[in-house]
Amino acid sequence: MSKVENAIEVIDVSVSYGGVRAVDEVTFSVKKGQIVGFIGPNGAGKTTIFDAISGFVSSEGGRVIIDSHNVTNLSPTQRARRGLGRSFQDARLFGALTVAETLACAFERHTHRSDPVSSMLWMPWIRKAERAVAARVDEIIDLMGLGAFRDKFVNELSTGSRRVVDLACVIAHEPTVLLLDEPSSGMAQRETEAMGPLLIKVKETTGCTMLLIEHDMPLVTSVSEELIALETGRVILQGKPHVVTNDPRVVEAYLGTDERVVARSGAIANGTKKRKPPVRAAKPKATKAAPKRKPAAKTTATRKTTAAQKKTTARKTARRSS
Repeated sequence: MSKVENAIEVIDVSVSYGGVRAVDEVTFSVKKGQIVGFIGPNGAGKTTIFDAISGFVSSEGGRVIIDSHNVTNLSPTQRARRGLGRSFQDARLFGALTVAETLACAFERHTHRSDPVSSMLWMPWIRKAERAVAARVDEIIDLMGLGAFRDKFVNELSTGSRRVVDLACVIAHEPTVLLLDEPSSGMAQRETEAMGPLLIKVKETTGCTMLLIEHDMPLVTSVSEELIALETGRVILQGKPHVVTNDPRVVEAYLGTDERVVARSGAIANGTKKRKPPVRAAKPKATKAAPKRKPAAKTTATRKTTAAQKKTTARKTARRSS
């Protein structure tokens, strides 16, 4: 029996590709309004779980329950109408549209469909619907901080800005459960640092429940109330971030058991990192000034040449005076 306070429950879900078991009887639940992060090495089955929840792959067994509704046998479209939102690792947007136009397309689900003739004649109900969409676009642009990019084409944006636009399009569907698959993938460090506060702001404003796959540990641990660690399609541990990240099984899943690898990573038994002592620049050695050279003593030949030159000069002077 599904509990009311749980936004989503996954019960004994398994997925296989041929003879490979990608997800093996995974079970977890997330309460309403929580942000839960999924961590694990590549190939742990994180994205496959999201695909099974979204209905993009068929599960061999188990159930998926969203807001007390069993959606196991529903299509991806029907699950979206039940309040499930999903973003992917590659943001596929309309590059030839502006940010505002792209968001307006995302609101199509909430607009009343009318006949083409009414749209062509720009009837009053069409104008009313367009004004309502424009107002919603302004709201979500303010929420996501996209004001500076409102009239820019999507193909002119950076990877980080496109990620934010993609997230805004998903939020436009007003999901109650939001699945985010590596939202910081391909972002610069400054953009990744700004993603955390943005996710928290979105959750507080919309009240949605977030399931987040992320390899950036500072980001996922800072925004998540709980973490779910996976390895080879199984759940290792679910709990508070500091408990999960310090668990020996999770450390082993990421780093293995080779002591040389663990030593290179800087990890120690208590989950902290060894800090290398700061390297101090060596002080330059003082150099002694080279001693001044004494003027070379005049040789006998030099003295004779100088005396002869003086005599010659004296004779010339005497001749001129006479």
